[in-house]
Amino acid sequence: MGDLGSSVAAPGSTTPGVPEPGSPNSNPPAPGTPSPSEPESAAIDTHIGAVVYFSSASENTARFIKNCHLPEAGLNVYRIPLRPKSAPLVVHEPFVIVVPTYGGGDISKALPPQVRRFLNDRGNRRLLRGVIASGNTNFGDAFCAAGDVIAEKCHVPFLYSFELTGTPEDMRKVREGLRGFFLRLAAAETDRPD
Repeated sequence: MGDLGSSVAAPGSTTPGVPEPGSPNSNPPAPGTPSPSEPESAAIDTHIGAVVYFSSASENTARFIKNCHLPEAGLNVYRIPLRPKSAPLVVHEPFVIVVPTYGGGDISKALPPQVRRFLNDRGNRRLLRGVIASGNTNFGDAFCAAGDVIAEKCHVPFLYSFELTGTPEDMRKVREGLRGFFLRLAAAETDRPD
């Protein structure tokens, strides 16, 4: 599998006071931590979670996210910048990441470098709760491999995969699935003993 980079925490490693990926807990940012980025689209009504996505210049993933109507499901939507000189995205709430698969079938190149950079920020990575990936079936075994790489390296569930820009059924499943996922995370948090 591909590598997110040397700064990604090794399996089983922990940082005291930082929840493990997959945990619904999140601590407030430490003093000196960069200010959180504003969502591209804010949740409407009751806010239950967030989605972070990356889209290349083709805008395939951006169109998919827009057509999912995630703010109406209670989700903030953030976009990882395409250009390296753009200010980095800083997220301070639990999120699921949606990524395209790069590399044309070469699994070692499946993860977009912008996504690698975003997840190599410990503050962002500690709030990752799951991954959704898109891909091209022409990539064979590397179809949606970016999701496999992130799930393996960050120890989060690979929640869903879709081809290219997805279908209306994919959009419905992602919207409803994410809403259910974040509601279950919230319920698990309230059920935990003190």
